[in-house]
Amino acid sequence: MTALEGTHAPEFSLKNEAGETVSLKDFSGSKYVVLYFYPKDMTPGCTTQACDFRDAEADFSALNAVILGVSADSEDQHNKFIEKHGLPFSLLVDEDHQVSEDYGVWVEKNKDGEKSMGIERATYLIDPTGTVVKEWRKVKVPNHIQDVLETLKTISNQ
Repeated sequence: MTALEGTHAPEFSLKNEAGETVSLKDFSGSKYVVLYFYPKDMTPGCTTQACDFRDAEADFSALNAVILGVSADSEDQHNKFIEKHGLPFSLLVDEDHQVSEDYGVWVEKNKDGEKSMGIERATYLIDPTGTVVKEWRKVKVPNHIQDVLETLKTISNQ
């Protein structure tokens, strides 16, 4: 498990649900980035998390932050997820899981004795200079979004 807090965030350029390239540098000097990694579209925990971020998006936006979700799902799957749940933020496609590896969240999972590789639920709060100011690993969904929002309020002094 890589600790990134206090370091420069790994750069990324990934396609979003619309096939547009989104890069960390797009927000350099202007926005906080809430970069959250999640295992899979349309699953119960991931849906709850995405909807929690959706419901708090205006609060994040008011604090000069953009929300970006990352999973290994395809553009098409992301589109279905966004449409079904009215998500107002982009979901990024990491099908080759390179960015997930760069952030240390592509890990071996063990479910019912079956081992496989997948994305560990994690969130990174990146400031406008590109520094990871806070990271949450092995995220539990209940109350997580409120914790991220409170941390952002504290560090942005608002």
